[in-house]
Formats: sequence, C-alpha cells, structure tokens
Amino acid sequence: MFHSRGWLEALRRTYSYEPIAYTTSSPSVELANGLVFCRIESRLTGGRLVSLPFSDHCEPLVESDNSLHTLLDFLTLDQRGEKWRYIEIRPLRGSLEQRTEFGKSATFHFHRMDIGLPIEALRRSLHKSCVQAKIRRAVREGLSYEAGRSDALLRTFYQLLLLTCRRRRLPPQPIDWFRHLIDCVGPGAKIHVVSKNERPVASILTLTFKQTLVYKYGCSDPSLTSLGGTQLLFWNAITDAKHHGLHEFDLGRSDLDAAGLVTFKNRWGAAQSVISYFRYPASRPRRVTSLAMRIAKPLFAHAPDRILIATGEAFYRHVG
Repeated sequence: MFHSRGWLEALRRTYSYEPIAYTTSSPSVELANGLVFCRIESRLTGGRLVSLPFSDHCEPLVESDNSLHTLLDFLTLDQRGEKWRYIEIRPLRGSLEQRTEFGKSATFHFHRMDIGLPIEALRRSLHKSCVQAKIRRAVREGLSYEAGRSDALLRTFYQLLLLTCRRRRLPPQPIDWFRHLIDCVGPGAKIHVVSKNERPVASILTLTFKQTLVYKYGCSDPSLTSLGGTQLLFWNAITDAKHHGLHEFDLGRSDLDAAGLVTFKNRWGAAQSVISYFRYPASRPRRVTSLAMRIAKPLFAHAPDRILIATGEAFYRHVG
C-alpha cells in the first residue's frame, strides 16, 4: 500500500512532500527495482529523505542484495552532496541489518493476520472473552454498522479522532489528509463506523492493496468502550475483506511500550514480529520537537477542538 501512487499523491497534496525514487534501471529499460522516498524540507526538523512519511513500513523493492547495496552506496554519497540531515528507510524485513553505517532509529511491534482461513476457523482463533464475547455484546446492544467513503462518514470519523487524540494528548492530523487519502487511494480506502442509537461509538479507516487489508487509523468514544464497537468494526472489516478475496490483514505497527494495543492485536490471533527503521548517518535520533510536545501535552487535554486542529495542521508536516 505504501508504495502506491495513491499514498504518494495524498502525501504530496497534504504536506507538499516531493516523491523521489532511486533505481539501478536505465531510462531505456523496464523498471526492475527502486527505493521510494519523500523529500521533506522543514525549518523545524531539517531537510531529509524518508521512505516513507506516515508509513508503517516501506520495504526496498529490489531483486537482489547487490542491487540494494548499490542503491544504498549511491544514497550515502547523495546525502553528503545534498546536505540532508539524514536518510530514513523503514523496511518490513531486516534488509538493512548488515549495513553498519545505517543505525536503528526506532523499533516497533508489527502484527499481521492470515484471513485466508475459513470464516469459522477465524472466529475460533479469536480470544473468547475479549473478542468473541465483545462482538456478541455489540450485536445484543443493537449497534449499527456503516462503511463507505462519504464526507459524512469522514466527519464522523474525525469527531471520534478528536476525542481519541485529546485522550492521548496529541493533535490530530488535518482532515485534509484523510480526505486526500480517500480521494487518491479511491475504492481501496474505506471508513467503518458503528453507532448506538445514531451516536457514534467507534470508527476505523482501512486501506486495501491487492490481497491485503491495512488497518491504518482507529478512534472511539471512551465512554462507550464497553459496548464492543471496536471489536465489531474489526470483525466486519475482516468478513468484508474475505468476501472480496483478500488473504491478509496488516494490523500495522505498535510502539514497544504500547502494551494495551499489542495485547489487543494478539487477541485476534495475529502473528507478532518486530520491525526496525534505519537512518544514515547512524546516530542517536534528535527529537527537535520533544521538549515542546512535553510542554504542550497537558494543554492538549483541555484545548478547544479548533486549537487541536490548528496545531495538527501546523505540526505534522514537520514530523513525517
């Protein structure tokens, strides 16, 4: 998903990030490999290449280790010539482990789920009390489910996102990011919402690419968590994906200290692994905005929605 034109175009439209690809293929032959980046220019966080901003992973598209090393050698030369602060690559596999000049900049848990199994086998693999029972509770509560790409669903999703961001003491990404994502990805982008008596309970945004469903964003009303809305959303997304012939559910990355989120994903029977991001030059990452964020977080918990939204619009283009 994160190599796709739709994802890259949404990044360009929202944050003015310039996509750029490196390849060993000459202009006269079919493209055989590539490393895809966005060029980020920021007075706050510096100029850099990132593969790719706001992407959980972006595996180098290479046919051999020799091709990868040739591209990496060129990148290290280009970094010095262009005076980028750093180059960051976010591989899904350990393809950069042997390159000592690229240092690990971050490590996350990663989950993905095989949904190619028969539906009853999938259902039995779910945690009995924390997933299966929650889904049954949501059905008993009469939660309604709706999925699509309409502006009304987007606004419902965004209102729930504001609640979630306030709880986490973070500004939300601008609504235009989600609007552009839906527009650029097309039918592969979908918002799922469950409600109780027309009151939104929870929402997720998923992306589809080839045979993979990607969970990218989720939010909910914390006062209604006990109704099982999030579990119903995931189950409906899975059954819909199976109906359309998809085989994998990419549940994305989780911070190493996000024990609750990791446990939630494990309870769906997803396979857990670890992914690491790499930077050149290898150095301890500098968090330019960390002090400002520590100061601002208590304010985000009580700031009006318009302040949260304005902060997100100004903030995220510097941190992709």
